[in-house]
Amino acid sequence: MEVEDGAPSIFSTAARSLALVPARSKATKPTPVSSGGSKKKKKREKSSAGNAEPDDHDEGPETLRTFESLGLSTWLQVTCKELGMARPTPVQEGCIPQILNGKDVFGMAQTGSGKTAAFALPILQKLAENPYGIYALVLTPTRELAFQIADQFNALGSAMSLRCTVVVGGMEMTAQAQALMNRPHVVIATPGRMKDHLISDPDMPGYFSKAKFLVLDEADRLLEVGFEGEMRTILQSMPSSRQTLLFSATMTGNLKALHELSSDKAFFYEAYQGFKTVETLKQEYIFLPANVKDVYLLHLLSNLEDDSVRSVIIFASSCRTCHLLSLIMEEMDVDTVALHSMKTQQQRLASLSRFKAGQVPILIATDVASRGLDIPTVDLVINYDIPRMARDYVHRVGRTARAGRGGCAISLVTQYDVELVQEIEKVVGKKLEEHETKEDEVLKGITAVYKAKRVAALKMLDSGFEDKVKARRDLKDKGKRRREEDKSNNVEKREMKRKQK
Repeated sequence: MEVEDGAPSIFSTAARSLALVPARSKATKPTPVSSGGSKKKKKREKSSAGNAEPDDHDEGPETLRTFESLGLSTWLQVTCKELGMARPTPVQEGCIPQILNGKDVFGMAQTGSGKTAAFALPILQKLAENPYGIYALVLTPTRELAFQIADQFNALGSAMSLRCTVVVGGMEMTAQAQALMNRPHVVIATPGRMKDHLISDPDMPGYFSKAKFLVLDEADRLLEVGFEGEMRTILQSMPSSRQTLLFSATMTGNLKALHELSSDKAFFYEAYQGFKTVETLKQEYIFLPANVKDVYLLHLLSNLEDDSVRSVIIFASSCRTCHLLSLIMEEMDVDTVALHSMKTQQQRLASLSRFKAGQVPILIATDVASRGLDIPTVDLVINYDIPRMARDYVHRVGRTARAGRGGCAISLVTQYDVELVQEIEKVVGKKLEEHETKEDEVLKGITAVYKAKRVAALKMLDSGFEDKVKARRDLKDKGKRRREEDKSNNVEKREMKRKQK
């Protein structure tokens, strides 16, 4: 079956390996699709454990369910109360009872809706009944999100002796392997590093042979073409008897195809309302020539105090641009931290920690910071580069105007970005408003910014960063060519089999 994202091979594997047609429940009737709160107003994010703050007004008795009524044990109810989780969010109401009943679950809900607690709470309850390791494997596309999920597991499991291990790139593999050999209860990993461990140690797959849960968080990203090889290796190492839980804030062609491939569908919860942005978000643009984009950016940042802006995330589309901007800011004496995949893991965690703590007001980041991360009180998002996909725009601007607060997103639009912005406006159903600027005032800083950019470019060259960028690009191109060759070979094999029949 061909799917619109053009990568059918992983889905034939996924339909079996992800257990959306569970081997243990072939005789059961298909679970009905849940409307699961799609008509309910989204609740507001509150606790670090991924729950949400209740609205000031209720929408009826069905929203007043408690964690007790969902079937959670008393100790988990107490923990939820201590963490400020007054009552379950819609995604938790819909999914927790199904997971406790042994169902595979496919959960679609917006960022900040409490998805992490929706799978962590029932996993912890089942683990407490029969504690052993490795009990659950949670996969996520980014390192920072892996550490955040681990924090939430540790917070929710604080009343038990939970052993939780994070396995991501940028960290020492030997120490991670030792941690896995100690059989932690929960492993949170990125696909690439998890695959490295599984293929480097022949005994490693055996550690996961009795795992009860496989969780794919941000499942739309994990099922993209770039993760195909990693996911196949991991899925082959997991027992077919496990429960599989997929959660995502974004519905894509890949996810639709995966769900449709199952004849006996998993429980499907959907509170997904398309690529929408919240009403409290002010969305603006500045139309400018590409060669003065940096000048406009620095002008915006120079007026933060006048606009009562305390924290800003600047999104760039590449590690190179992100690093260059951070060096320009350094030359201009603007206090920033950067977050991108070419930094070491310690540097990435330190940058995120300083920004979240309010020690630094500006974070310059690639899309690694656009999804899932719990970054409180961001007043302004600046799209230095316009994302090529509307869903990425929604994830980026979703970092501000959270939990009912106001926020602003300003996109720097060049002559090359017009069609991208028009597509974004079409998808989100809203026109971006023009942000007023006085060109003569902005261009007063052009000489200083150009000088800073020249110095920054020289620093990148001298430090070897440009060589690293080129080496990474070459590696990606090689991997892309290999995937295309594999795809072509698979097509040829299928055609040969068809002719033989």
